[in-house]
Amino acid sequence: MRTVFKNFLVLAVMLGTFTSFANEMLEVTPTFNYVTKGNHISVSDAFGEVIYSGEINYSGNLTTLFDFTQLKNGKYDVEVTNGFRIDISTIEVKNNIVFVTDANRKTIFKPVVRNENNSVLISKLALDGEKMDVELFYEGELIYTETIDGEDVLNRVYKLDKTLKGSYTTVIKSNDRVFVKNFRI
Repeated sequence: MRTVFKNFLVLAVMLGTFTSFANEMLEVTPTFNYVTKGNHISVSDAFGEVIYSGEINYSGNLTTLFDFTQLKNGKYDVEVTNGFRIDISTIEVKNNIVFVTDANRKTIFKPVVRNENNSVLISKLALDGEKMDVELFYEGELIYTETIDGEDVLNRVYKLDKTLKGSYTTVIKSNDRVFVKNFRI
């Protein structure tokens, strides 16, 4: 009789546990809203005017760290820059309620420019196949230009003349942005 009672008690506890978990709603926090300390944030309105720009001081969910409810009704672009990656999300504010729009989410990768052994190495990931313009300047004078179209990955090595020591500048235009890197040899 004791074993039957113990088995019945165990069954009741298990059934109660399972039914309590069945009614529980799990809240999922989207990871694209997660930002880390040290990242840079920029908020611009529908006209492209930058409303806020600054460094993120704490890690956490973007919508809890920043109070977007105080913005006027409308759509805003939020750019979070993390190293060589720029994540762009669109938020919409309606009557002090913030909605994150996934449809307009975009990621842009910044180019990486290195100077090694009188050579310039340029790498850029362009998963959208966006056209890229590369310009190389020596002492402010254009010495090389190239337009790359339809490539997902830009990998270029440009050999520089050892005798031309001075300041160089690379200008890469892509995704309606201009990336500039200055260096000396």
